[in-house]
Amino acid sequence: QVQLVESGGGSVQAGGSLTLSCAISGLTYSDACMGWFHQAPGKVREAVGNIIISSGSTHYASSVEGRFTISYDNAKKTLILQMTSLKPEDTGMYRCAADSYAGLCLSGLTYNYNYWGQGTQVTVSS
Repeated sequence: QVQLVESGGGSVQAGGSLTLSCAISGLTYSDACMGWFHQAPGKVREAVGNIIISSGSTHYASSVEGRFTISYDNAKKTLILQMTSLKPEDTGMYRCAADSYAGLCLSGLTYNYNYWGQGTQVTVSS
Protein backbone atom coordinates (compact mmCIF):
# COMPACT_ATOMS: atom_id res chain seq x y z
CA GLN A 1 0.00 0.00 0.00
CA VAL A 2 1.39 3.37 -1.03
CA GLN A 3 1.36 6.07 1.64
CA LEU A 4 2.35 9.71 1.52
CA VAL A 5 2.43 11.50 4.85
CA GLU A 6 3.10 15.22 5.09
CA SER A 7 4.52 17.00 8.11
CA GLY A 8 6.06 20.32 9.04
CA GLY A 9 3.07 22.60 8.72
CA GLY A 10 2.35 25.28 11.27
CA SER A 11 1.93 28.99 11.85
CA VAL A 12 4.49 31.58 10.86
CA GLN A 13 4.62 35.33 10.37
CA ALA A 14 4.90 36.87 6.94
CA GLY A 15 8.47 36.83 5.73
CA GLY A 16 9.23 33.69 7.67
CA SER A 17 10.15 30.20 6.52
CA LEU A 18 8.86 26.67 6.86
CA THR A 19 10.00 23.32 5.55
CA LEU A 20 7.44 20.66 4.73
CA SER A 21 8.23 16.97 4.37
CA CYS A 22 6.39 14.16 2.64
CA ALA A 23 7.41 10.66 3.71
CA ILE A 24 6.72 8.12 0.97
CA SER A 25 6.34 4.40 1.57
CA GLY A 26 5.14 1.40 -0.40
CA LEU A 27 5.97 2.92 -3.79
CA THR A 28 8.35 0.92 -5.94
CA TYR A 29 10.14 3.08 -8.47
CA SER A 30 13.46 3.62 -10.19
CA ASP A 31 12.39 7.15 -11.03
CA ALA A 32 9.33 9.23 -10.26
CA CYS A 33 7.58 12.53 -10.65
CA MET A 34 6.60 14.13 -7.34
CA GLY A 35 4.86 17.37 -6.61
CA TRP A 36 3.40 19.77 -4.07
CA PHE A 37 0.00 21.41 -4.14
CA HIS A 38 -1.57 24.31 -2.27
CA GLN A 39 -5.23 24.91 -1.54
CA ALA A 40 -6.07 28.24 0.03
CA PRO A 41 -9.30 28.60 2.01
CA GLY A 42 -12.26 28.78 -0.36
CA LYS A 43 -10.11 28.33 -3.46
CA VAL A 44 -9.23 25.51 -5.83
CA ARG A 45 -6.12 23.44 -5.44
CA GLU A 46 -3.09 24.80 -7.27
CA ALA A 47 0.16 23.18 -8.24
CA VAL A 48 3.18 24.59 -6.44
CA GLY A 49 5.80 22.64 -8.32
CA ASN A 50 7.25 19.25 -9.06
CA ILE A 51 10.48 17.31 -9.41
CA ILE A 52 11.84 14.38 -11.39
CA ILE A 53 13.75 12.62 -8.65
CA SER A 54 16.48 11.07 -10.81
CA SER A 55 17.59 14.35 -12.36
CA GLY A 56 16.39 16.83 -9.77
CA SER A 57 14.74 18.78 -12.56
CA THR A 58 12.04 21.04 -11.14
CA HIS A 59 9.12 23.18 -12.29
CA TYR A 60 7.52 25.90 -10.15
CA ALA A 61 4.43 28.02 -10.28
CA SER A 62 5.23 31.64 -10.98
CA SER A 63 3.73 32.63 -7.63
CA VAL A 64 6.43 30.72 -5.71
CA GLU A 65 9.38 30.90 -8.12
CA GLY A 66 12.44 32.08 -6.21
CA ARG A 67 10.80 31.57 -2.81
CA PHE A 68 10.08 27.84 -2.67
CA THR A 69 12.42 24.94 -3.37
CA ILE A 70 11.47 21.31 -3.96
CA SER A 71 13.97 18.53 -3.34
CA TYR A 72 14.02 14.80 -2.73
CA ASP A 73 16.00 12.91 -0.10
CA ASN A 74 16.46 9.48 -1.63
CA ALA A 75 17.95 7.95 1.51
CA LYS A 76 14.91 8.93 3.55
CA LYS A 77 12.39 8.54 0.71
CA THR A 78 11.14 11.99 1.55
CA LEU A 79 9.96 14.84 -0.64
CA ILE A 80 10.78 18.28 0.75
CA LEU A 81 9.32 21.73 0.21
CA GLN A 82 11.38 24.60 1.56
CA MET A 83 9.33 27.78 1.78
CA THR A 84 10.87 31.18 2.38
CA SER A 85 9.62 34.76 2.29
CA LEU A 86 6.17 33.46 3.12
CA LYS A 87 3.15 35.63 2.41
CA PRO A 88 -0.36 35.55 3.89
CA GLU A 89 -1.63 34.25 0.55
CA ASP A 90 0.53 31.16 1.04
CA THR A 91 -1.86 30.13 3.82
CA GLY A 92 -3.67 26.87 3.20
CA MET A 93 -3.40 23.12 2.99
CA TYR A 94 -0.33 21.68 1.34
CA ARG A 95 -0.45 18.21 -0.15
CA CYS A 96 2.22 16.11 -1.79
CA ALA A 97 1.70 13.74 -4.70
CA ALA A 98 3.74 11.08 -6.46
CA ASP A 99 3.70 8.95 -9.57
CA SER A 100 6.15 6.25 -10.66
CA TYR A 101 5.98 7.61 -14.23
CA ALA A 102 8.70 10.24 -14.21
CA GLY A 103 7.64 11.54 -17.61
CA LEU A 104 4.54 12.99 -15.98
CA CYS A 105 6.66 15.94 -14.86
CA LEU A 106 7.62 16.75 -18.44
CA SER A 107 4.12 18.06 -19.05
CA GLY A 108 4.73 20.90 -16.62
CA LEU A 109 2.63 21.52 -13.52
CA THR A 110 0.53 18.39 -13.87
CA TYR A 111 -2.24 17.29 -11.51
CA ASN A 112 -2.45 13.70 -12.76
CA TYR A 113 -0.69 11.86 -9.98
CA ASN A 114 -1.70 8.40 -8.82
CA TYR A 115 -0.86 8.91 -5.17
CA TRP A 116 -1.68 11.75 -2.79
CA GLY A 117 -1.06 12.66 0.82
CA GLN A 118 -3.69 14.04 3.19
CA GLY A 119 -2.03 17.40 3.64
CA THR A 120 -0.53 19.65 6.27
CA GLN A 121 -1.82 23.10 7.20
CA VAL A 122 0.26 26.25 6.84
CA THR A 123 -0.90 29.57 8.25
CA VAL A 124 0.97 32.78 7.46
CA SER A 125 -0.05 35.83 9.46
CA SER A 126 0.58 39.42 8.44
